[in-house]
Amino acid sequence: MAQPYLHELVSCMAAPSVALSGTDGQIRAGGVQGVLRHDRRLLSELIVTVDGQEPTPVGHTLGSAAGNDAASVVRFDSIIRHLGDPTNDPTVRIERERRVRTNGMQEELRLVNNARTGITTHVRVSAASDLAPMSAVRRGDLAGPRQPDAVVPQVAWTHHASTVRFGPCSGGDHEFELEPDGRVVWSWHVTIPARSSWSMTFDLTVEDSVADPHSFPAAAPSSLGWAERAAMVEVGPAELARLVERSVGDLRGLALADPTAPGDAFLAAGSPWFFTLFGRDTLWAARLTLPLGTGLARGTLRILARRQGTRHDRETGEAPGKILHEVRPLVPDLGGHHGLPPLYFGTIDATALWICLLHDAWRWGLPDNEVAELLDPLEAALAWLRTDADPDGDGFLEYIDETGRGLANQGWKDSGDAIQFPDGTIAKPPIALCEAQAYAYEAALAGATLLESFGRSGADVMREWAASLRKRFRQEFWVFDARGRFPALALDGAKRPVDTPSSNLGHLFGTGLLDADESAAVAARIAEPDLDSGFGLRTMSSDVIGFNGLGYHAGTVWPHDTAIAIRGLTRDGHDHVAASLAAGLLRAAPDFGYRLPELFGGTDGRNGGPVLAYPAACRPQAWSAAAAISLLQAALGLDADVPAGRLRVAPSKAFKAWFPLRVSGLHVAGHPLTIDVDATGKATVETTAPLSVESADVPIRC
Repeated sequence: MAQPYLHELVSCMAAPSVALSGTDGQIRAGGVQGVLRHDRRLLSELIVTVDGQEPTPVGHTLGSAAGNDAASVVRFDSIIRHLGDPTNDPTVRIERERRVRTNGMQEELRLVNNARTGITTHVRVSAASDLAPMSAVRRGDLAGPRQPDAVVPQVAWTHHASTVRFGPCSGGDHEFELEPDGRVVWSWHVTIPARSSWSMTFDLTVEDSVADPHSFPAAAPSSLGWAERAAMVEVGPAELARLVERSVGDLRGLALADPTAPGDAFLAAGSPWFFTLFGRDTLWAARLTLPLGTGLARGTLRILARRQGTRHDRETGEAPGKILHEVRPLVPDLGGHHGLPPLYFGTIDATALWICLLHDAWRWGLPDNEVAELLDPLEAALAWLRTDADPDGDGFLEYIDETGRGLANQGWKDSGDAIQFPDGTIAKPPIALCEAQAYAYEAALAGATLLESFGRSGADVMREWAASLRKRFRQEFWVFDARGRFPALALDGAKRPVDTPSSNLGHLFGTGLLDADESAAVAARIAEPDLDSGFGLRTMSSDVIGFNGLGYHAGTVWPHDTAIAIRGLTRDGHDHVAASLAAGLLRAAPDFGYRLPELFGGTDGRNGGPVLAYPAACRPQAWSAAAAISLLQAALGLDADVPAGRLRVAPSKAFKAWFPLRVSGLHVAGHPLTIDVDATGKATVETTAPLSVESADVPIRC
């Protein structure tokens, strides 16, 4: 059994529900196709035939004309070749509009007769449910259709927590039968006059009977705090406008809420495998989208703070002050393993990233009273950095899975072969990742600023700790290869540098860990063609033995990873390298319908290589969708320091290919923000925020 592939499927979602089908709209048994919700597949088959024949697909479109449901609606168009006028041109077609809701799905099927004469036909719809848990779906271990518990007026399937009801709610008289294998079938005998149509509607509704504290409901749109038309590219490259529009729609579709505080929203990590709360993924998605508003950051910070570690637990990895890695409503049984606990803390970086998000949200205008509510969790997180994060006391953050049942690697590259030497040797734990040290350094200084600004003690201690970490990093991590000097990917358990050039280097920019000369050296190194593929940053250098362009963390391109590098490069002044990486992502976007996936192949785009899908990648993925906002922020040279009363807008001429550029739907300090950049790079800022704009020749319209 193998994990099913996703790359050729159409995904339509309204968190926590998602529908996956072929490009023809049919939901076929086997694989991962179906309607899934809270890690359970509710509908595993939905097949439409006309006179016993399947329609021929001719196209599909995500989103509706209204434009505010880009992720939850999809229309499929097909033709019926054996009906209608006796010409080569098709005159009968089927339109299927699928609309996913947070508690299920509705689908309208419309049979359109454009022929000169009427038609009579037999329409048949078969459906099934296997109620398979996500763990079984993901490894391809499927049980087949289940017998429904009830069949009138709608079919009902039940498991311990929910009842699933499915059946027609329109379409007129029909026949119904239950097949021996558990499939249910509805059929209609239809007569349609010339130039007319017939339609019917199916409805799938989930009724939850058991509350699961680890299942997250849909978030109210207002809880994100974003404008109705957030981050619109009104003027600029068409590819950039389409990428941003699709990404914002997908981000809305991934929004979930805390069941204990429904007003607090966060972004599920990705569809379909990760429709839940993750520490690192959720934090980065909120951080990259701060120019849309601080509501998402506020919800993310609060939700994770409520679940912050309070005790030491070897099985879950919990420790006082630590931010969790993942929450699951069901315990995954991953192919013979015991699976991760429902509340799992196996992450080395989420705690530092939580601190950084709190600081950045404050700078973007999160109100002081809301920041003050999170100062106790902040102090606990800072204490974890100085204590449990460094179990051997060598001054670096490091991890090791002591149970043998958790994640072997606990940074963002968490696959088993992610940390390897250039000769392919897998590094042995404890592992100290380079980016974990950078996050910790930035978090220590950010935390010190917050403590000092809000009248709490401990700022000097954190600054001294950060200075010591920076000095040790410079002494222990720096290595070189034929292309130049750079920090090692990690230190292994024997404190040897894992001297593999990797995209992790991109996470060091903008954190302050590198001085100006070091930052310039690293920028030059990641600009080399072994890392910059022409479609974004490869996770691992193509020069090393273990490189695999379709290896999960061994040579693929992850859009969020590239976006983080772009964000940091612009903060450190390396705009030309950032612009090259940004152009690569934009070059790849059309191949995915402007819905950047979790990851894709690390092929050679510089020399005409094709864009290759990674077949099992989530699509959409929260931090991949958030990457689009990071591209805008980099091009606009946008940064905020609301506590200091400043807004920086400094469009970079390295992005001149994108100018003129007008972006609306941004927010700072709760005020709308629109930025208009002309062809020369001169910006006009429109905002009512009481801030001074720092940039040469930037007029302000209030």
